[in-house]
Amino acid sequence: MVNITHKSNTLRKAIAAATVLVSSEETIKAVEQKLVPKGDVFSFAKVAALFAVKKTSDIIPDCHPLPIEFTDVRFVVRGLKIEVEVEVHTIYKTGVEVEAMHGASVAALTLYDMLKPIDSNIEIQAVRLVKKTGGKSSRSLAQAVPIQAAVVVCSDTVFQQKGVDHAGAALIEQLKKYQIDTVHYVVIADESSSIIQQIDEHTHKDIQLLIFVGGTGVSARDITPETVKPMLERELEGVMETARRYGQERMPYAMLSRSVAGMIGHTLVLTFPGSLMGSQEYLAALFPQILHVFEVVKGDRHGL
Repeated sequence: MVNITHKSNTLRKAIAAATVLVSSEETIKAVEQKLVPKGDVFSFAKVAALFAVKKTSDIIPDCHPLPIEFTDVRFVVRGLKIEVEVEVHTIYKTGVEVEAMHGASVAALTLYDMLKPIDSNIEIQAVRLVKKTGGKSSRSLAQAVPIQAAVVVCSDTVFQQKGVDHAGAALIEQLKKYQIDTVHYVVIADESSSIIQQIDEHTHKDIQLLIFVGGTGVSARDITPETVKPMLERELEGVMETARRYGQERMPYAMLSRSVAGMIGHTLVLTFPGSLMGSQEYLAALFPQILHVFEVVKGDRHGL
């Protein structure tokens, strides 16, 4: 089973369809007038689809058990075709397209089973995914202009060459997945003057994203948040609330992070933990949805 522990819960929806082709108008009339000997065809097929959606993980080996929060089963008659449509919603880490397709398939099989005594030429046609939304794959990463980033590692240890930066280097590689080019990378000591210098330098250049890595903990030398926060023109509290909640679900010490985020001019400033795991968790929690801020900034600029 695929590992989804790194993913976040989001609203996910899927619509799947199946087509059942009968051979005569008499069969369609029997369905519509509820004259099929086995019973009300649509009612039975709907119940079967509901069971199928909820039992998908019991049948399909690689499907995760997930909370189904809404299912709708719809039937439309078009000539000699009965169109089945199943819509499924969940708030979870993975999508529900297989659940929707499983529901549509079983509904179609139920129609076949109930109608075969009166029609020996029934055919189940294409089972297909009609639509899916939710999760990172549904969010557009396209940007009107490339996003340029600066990554600043705040660490006395690395600055004094007593250690190696892993978090910042990994972050730069991960940002490439979102078409973000890191044009500036530097390691500085945990000093307020050095942090302020980096802010002054990069918020006056064509840098859309400035990420500080390190100095967000509770040791005496962790001063990144209190240095950055007063310089923010507009703090975005919800950003780091999201990141801390994501981290807390995976590691209990995440509650000790004091990271802040906000805007300085048109530059988004983020402060990430200095550990490799912590910085990667923050990235997973915030990207790509955090990139929506640049769409808002772009709109503000065009409105000037």
